[in-house]
Amino acid sequence: MPAGGTRPAGRPGAAGGTRPPGRPGAAGGTEPPGRSGAATGGVGYAQLWAADPAAWRAAGAAWAGLTGLADRRSGALDGAAAGLRDGWSGGAAGAADTRLVRLRAELTTLRPALIEADQALAEFAARLAAAKARLAAAVALADGSGVLVDRHGRVRADPARPATERAGPAAARVAAAIRDALDLAGAADREARTRLDELSAAAGTGWVDAPPPGRPAPGGGPALVRAWWAGLTPAQRRWLVAHEPGLVGHLDGVPIAARDQANRLLLGAWRDDLLTERSRLLGRVPRGPAEVAGLLRVGAALSGLDALDARLAAPGAPRAYLLGLEPGGEGRAVVALGNPDRSSRVLTYVPGMTAGLDDAPGELGRAGRVLARCGALDPGAETAAVLWLDYDAPDFLHEAVWPGQARDAGPALHRFQEGLRATHEGPPARQTVLGHSYGSLVVGTAAREHGLAADALVFVGSPGVGVAHAAELGLPAGQVWASTAADDVIRLARPPDELARRALLGASPLGATAGVAGGHELWFGRDPTDPGFGARTFPSGRHGHTGYWAADNPALDGMARIVLGR
Repeated sequence: MPAGGTRPAGRPGAAGGTRPPGRPGAAGGTEPPGRSGAATGGVGYAQLWAADPAAWRAAGAAWAGLTGLADRRSGALDGAAAGLRDGWSGGAAGAADTRLVRLRAELTTLRPALIEADQALAEFAARLAAAKARLAAAVALADGSGVLVDRHGRVRADPARPATERAGPAAARVAAAIRDALDLAGAADREARTRLDELSAAAGTGWVDAPPPGRPAPGGGPALVRAWWAGLTPAQRRWLVAHEPGLVGHLDGVPIAARDQANRLLLGAWRDDLLTERSRLLGRVPRGPAEVAGLLRVGAALSGLDALDARLAAPGAPRAYLLGLEPGGEGRAVVALGNPDRSSRVLTYVPGMTAGLDDAPGELGRAGRVLARCGALDPGAETAAVLWLDYDAPDFLHEAVWPGQARDAGPALHRFQEGLRATHEGPPARQTVLGHSYGSLVVGTAAREHGLAADALVFVGSPGVGVAHAAELGLPAGQVWASTAADDVIRLARPPDELARRALLGASPLGATAGVAGGHELWFGRDPTDPGFGARTFPSGRHGHTGYWAADNPALDGMARIVLGR
């Protein structure tokens, strides 16, 4: 039995699936028994206190881990069928071949179901963790305000305290906070049971069904894509995930869960493509500079893909969702930590110069650090963070001083943010888009030229965002934020025309900037931290151009508070 006293199975029980021990941890000075009756009639106070979200996450990861086994079995059946065709003919051979083909098809459609089970259990675990955090906050409030919590989760003023020190209105606040935590846990439990029941029932008859002809046009709006997807039956959606993952995985407007299932099914094929390219390059003799550069690029992409695959398979929180991957060129990736469709606050992080597939795991770690700080500041919040690396980032300084790659990225970032709005469940989430370095120009250009579905924009270490004033970005006053460290070299960046003039005088672009501190104009317009730009600023410690995510940097707190809406 896991340490928290839970015994997760394929589906949680009616009360969070927990089996609390006889004496769970103290809550507000009381020792709840193993079975506590909650006034809400759902998940009990003691049950929630003892619940172990990590065990549910591990159970989900175990289901997802079976996809590799299903894939290997499918490949073995394919090989067996090919062998039969070569050496056996006749009616029996034809029947056997048909049966093997059907078995392989069944295994193909099983793989997304295993991923779907993992999603359901991981999201149940995430909501259970949020409910536990809210319960802990309620107990802390009780401890600090003279309120006792009994074994059933009921509250009352502490009679041992003098009348002048008794809780008064605090008891009502504590009771409301406990009810809120138990309600969230109960809702999570009911939803998980429903999702897993539906998954189990669908596995009988009518599991998959080919959809009617017609697919969304390339570049179609996310709202139209969402309407098309909503018009399909669950069986038709499963067919598309299993048989057209390349379409489903890249369509903004398809729900996050389906995109994740589709893209995970493609991981093996993407890795095979990189291995094939590496073999081709290794076979070229003699190898010139282009082949050597290609080998280095492919090796870096393989390393990044393997690290990303390991993160996707990890059972720890938060669960990762693969929303897009392109291993060609420098490589691109879109990965979410937590499900944006089910979170009340969503961060989209756009990295800057040199970012590629090999950098994706590290860049995802930066998004994860903001998410972790959000959890520390508001443990009960349901928050997700997305690494959006779906553009060709500049590799060298002479590329980074021009805005062309940012302009090219604008339509894709616009569509992605619109897609998050279109697929979100429940009330709209607070969406924050964060750009670092050249990524801040990508964000600013997209906002100016296309509009961004965002409630706040954040720029850190920015060389300018392509506008002269925050009002040009299309957001309400007070929802554009910026921070640049005092020792960030980006402060020395001058406009390209000025760099060109200095270069003509015999100085290199970097050397030309060294003596030009101060001023308001950077490579791409006014410094967004300058008062004249009109953004709100937040502090950063002296951590250079890449240290905004350092644990002791106040900028990390600033970014997290903006995401939370504080």
